[in-house]
Amino acid sequence: MTSPFPQSYPSTRLRRLRQSAWVRNLSSENHLTPDDLIWSMVVHDGDEPTIPVGSMPGLFRLNVDEAAKAARRASDLGIPAIAIFPHINPERKDDAGSEALNPDGLVPTVIKAMKDAAPDVGIICDVALDPFTAHGHDGVIDADGYVLNDQTVDLLRRQAVMQAEAGADIVAPSDMMDGRVGAIRDALESAGKVNTMIMSYAAKYASGFYGPYRDAIGSASALKGDKKTYQQNPANSDEALREVAMDIDEGADLVMVKPGLPYLDIIRRVSDTFAVPTIAFQVSGEYAQIKAAGERGWIDEERVMMETLLCFKRAGACGVITYFAEAAAQILNE
Repeated sequence: MTSPFPQSYPSTRLRRLRQSAWVRNLSSENHLTPDDLIWSMVVHDGDEPTIPVGSMPGLFRLNVDEAAKAARRASDLGIPAIAIFPHINPERKDDAGSEALNPDGLVPTVIKAMKDAAPDVGIICDVALDPFTAHGHDGVIDADGYVLNDQTVDLLRRQAVMQAEAGADIVAPSDMMDGRVGAIRDALESAGKVNTMIMSYAAKYASGFYGPYRDAIGSASALKGDKKTYQQNPANSDEALREVAMDIDEGADLVMVKPGLPYLDIIRRVSDTFAVPTIAFQVSGEYAQIKAAGERGWIDEERVMMETLLCFKRAGACGVITYFAEAAAQILNE
């Protein structure tokens, strides 16, 4: 096969463009800035300011006051948005995830506190029931443990409106129920929340990389079975495009691929095919691997952290949800 870019040595020496930092920077095809980062943050409903998450070294659940302080730090660092994930008292969980609809619950309370503290920082809220259900699934289940699609969607649209009314800038359905984006868009329009954005977890895979997150939100011990009947098969790529196409058609403003690094091919396909804002989620298992290897001296943690974030940009993502956001922004601001 003939190369479309004929090149021959020694007239072409590709190392010329690598010889000094200034020319490497000048010829760099992709750049990472704080504007590319979305801070993934776990909040809790207790009084204790911070609670460490054992399987995610360096990560803490924050109470409402600490979350508000973190929002101010995000503003100072130039981080444009924060995605919040709740850890609630297990006594408030039930099979229907009723606490997800509580207008005085943790999520609306922390939204208001963070928006008061840093009005210029966007707040993104997960729309899903798994932090609130006693069984750990993303929806209502039947007697056989199967997640019921339409009954769940009805709860999700109500949850999304409640979050929007509390001040969320973006609602992000992560449940992978069919038809939920359209139902949420219709509910937001009916509630007068026409400018509330939807970022759909459009290509969310049934992955083994979510384990530490489930520890962080307290659903790991509760989860019965797995989520393979509603999250995508890791073997499939074309299916992701069908999921994304449906969500865009139903009213999604941004789409997401999750997990991140193992699915760079999906990010590239989605970005190239649809030309819509595409977000990568560097999930808890990716974070934990880097932190654990860094603690043991097996890798240069900071270098690998920054490399992986840049890889998402190279693959076509316009932004990255990451637990590394604060640390990466500090480095980028130096």
